[in-house]
Parts: sequence; structure tokens; C-alpha cells
Amino acid sequence: MGLADNTCVPCRGGVSPLPVDRAQALLTELGRGWSLNKEGHLERLYTVKDFAQSLAFANKVGAVAEAEGHHPDLYVAWGKCKVEVWSHKINGLTESDFFLAAKVDREFEPFRTVAG
Repeated sequence: MGLADNTCVPCRGGVSPLPVDRAQALLTELGRGWSLNKEGHLERLYTVKDFAQSLAFANKVGAVAEAEGHHPDLYVAWGKCKVEVWSHKINGLTESDFFLAAKVDREFEPFRTVAG
């Protein structure tokens, strides 16, 4: 069972963010492309062929986010979509953030062949 097969658990606050060593271990499970930005959030830039594909991918991510009740920040531009994930209630990372990131990767698969 991979990270994407897990269900996100809504964070209600009152819990500590993941320790750095656990976050690093989960980051290696995600695979290439994901990193921790300066704020400690998960981040990945996806490239596609044009603006329409960027928007289509963002909409796919949005549908997953709604289904999981876990909402990333999306930055859409011509030929790219940046996804930033963290648990807002604790201003840090939980395991669910990694689950969502893996689900986002899964949604990108059909776009990968289009992007070249």
C-alpha cells in the first residue's frame, strides 16, 4: 500500500507537526519532484504543455482535495502548476499532507505524456 492509498484525516488542531526526521522519511517515499520549501511546506512544480493543461490539472487536484477534505494552495500559470501542501491548522506537516501529495502525483500521470 502506497501513500496515495491512504485517506486524509482532517486536522482539527491541537497536535504537533511531524518531527523533521519523520517528514524527511515520508518525503523520500513521495519520489522525485517534491521538496520542503523554506516554510517547511511540501511543494512541487508540475510542467505541462500550455495554460489549458495547467488549469485542467489544477481542477483535477481540486477535485481530489475536495474529496479528501484537505486543500493545497495551487499556483496556475502557462505551462505549469505549483502545488503547496501543509496543514493550516497547525502550520506544519501531518502524514495526511504526504497522502495528499501522493494523490496529486497520481492525478498527474495522464498529463505526463502530454507534457513530454
